[in-house]
Amino acid sequence: MGRRKRPLPLIENLEIIDAGAEGKAVGRWNEKVVFVPFAAPGDIVDVQVFKKKRSFYEAKITRIQQASPLRIEPECSHFGLCGGCKWQHLDYTEQLRYKQKQVKDSLDRIAKIPYPEIQQIIGSDNTFYYRNKLEYTFSDRRWLTDFDPSKEEGGPEDTNGLGFHLPGMFDKILDIEKCYLQKDPSNAIRLATKKYALKNGLTFYNVRNWEGLLRNMIIRTSTTGDLMVIIIFKENDAEKISGLMNFLKESFPEITSLMFVINDKKNDTITDLEVQLFAGHPFIMEEMPPAIEGQTALKFKIGPISFYQTNSEQAYKLYKTAFDFADFQGNELVYDLYTGTGTIANFIARCAKKVIGIEYVEDAVKDAFENAALNSIENVDFYAGDLAKVLDESFFEKHGKPDVIITDPPRAGMHVNVVKQILVAEPEKIVYVSCNPATQARDLALLHEKYDVKKVQPVDMFPQTHHVENVVLLVRRQVGSRGGAGFISREDAKGQVLFHATARRRKVCFTQKRSGTMVWDWICYQNKRRIINLNLIHQSPYF
Repeated sequence: MGRRKRPLPLIENLEIIDAGAEGKAVGRWNEKVVFVPFAAPGDIVDVQVFKKKRSFYEAKITRIQQASPLRIEPECSHFGLCGGCKWQHLDYTEQLRYKQKQVKDSLDRIAKIPYPEIQQIIGSDNTFYYRNKLEYTFSDRRWLTDFDPSKEEGGPEDTNGLGFHLPGMFDKILDIEKCYLQKDPSNAIRLATKKYALKNGLTFYNVRNWEGLLRNMIIRTSTTGDLMVIIIFKENDAEKISGLMNFLKESFPEITSLMFVINDKKNDTITDLEVQLFAGHPFIMEEMPPAIEGQTALKFKIGPISFYQTNSEQAYKLYKTAFDFADFQGNELVYDLYTGTGTIANFIARCAKKVIGIEYVEDAVKDAFENAALNSIENVDFYAGDLAKVLDESFFEKHGKPDVIITDPPRAGMHVNVVKQILVAEPEKIVYVSCNPATQARDLALLHEKYDVKKVQPVDMFPQTHHVENVVLLVRRQVGSRGGAGFISREDAKGQVLFHATARRRKVCFTQKRSGTMVWDWICYQNKRRIINLNLIHQSPYF
């Protein structure tokens, strides 16, 4: 007979002390960390543990004994179930404070390198209705809430839903009545589509059995007033597809791009499928103010699968920060890594000699060229390919080594081979734009071999969530040569030389040991994991 598992504990009067990773709040109990979603720092709560690990618990709130003074009433009725806005119960000022803290914690705990004072986070003017893209999912297995009439005896048996996935549940959809993330008519289109589908017997998708006509709906808006709607169907039922598409066309004349996709695969990605135009244009237009006042505004053509920052207004602030950090003089060769549709490349091109963008997705590169032509920008070039393979010494020989690199990688950060090639290229400056401070901090530690962090600027692109963007400026330390050995020089902020050193090996590791007002700068020659030589190079005042 198997050993019976012990029931997981119910923890009473747990004090929430911090806001942690993935939007979960943090408490401590019996020397273990307890992660609690939808709690606020300062709360005193009773929680039920539902997952136990060696060093932490995950738990959910069963009762709030004492509410935190930081806690406010969430605007959305779906808060607590929907995973889209996990910080809606925190005042926006507090959200910004914890996002800034997230950046600092990543630099302190992961990068562990010197950095200047972090600049005050740039908040969003709009804390609701700021997204320009939302994707909804149809499901015949919607989540039944405690107050759902379908749970009552004799209540309706309708289990169809159109909304968002519940966190951690691939087959359960939370039916959304009103979402505060995208401006109207987004809510009206979603609700009307669901009503039409139910009235006309259109089946909702079942992800377990791969059955049902309606799969997904994508709504994209722009600051120019353009509106794109894409419906993804499981099968090509021409009559039913035409009926729904005509209904949307007639009910919402403001739709400027109406499209559909047939997806009979088992996954939801549509990037490898044909997107068919039903009415209007095959794209929407977006505009962005120029990097320098007096220049003409930039225009971007956004197709159904094109990437564009989901907060249009904040995207300008993010790119303007990167532009200001680079401090272009007009004669620089710039590499824009992970360029996407060339948004940053085109944004900075008018103030640089030449910009070269590299992107993995070929269709995105096509969009980048098209956007450059749309803005009459001729000093840009784009290349498609895996950066870890494309960015090598032959690429530098053909196109020249960059003076400035701007990199905006996905959440996973940069591939280690990309970091290595950046160190080989030795640009004067690197501007690192990141949507994940943790992986950015990891990469900064690697780049510290030759670069110092000079500026750090967080930008909030996603109010009501824990996500934060961060822009970092890195400047190369002075490197030369003397007698065939690597010659290294480091200066303080005032330009005073702290030390010079020569290295007999190419791989050099810098560390610093601080004692009182003095800093010892060391060079460690490493052989695998064992330090085989250690020299005190110079003793200097700590500035």
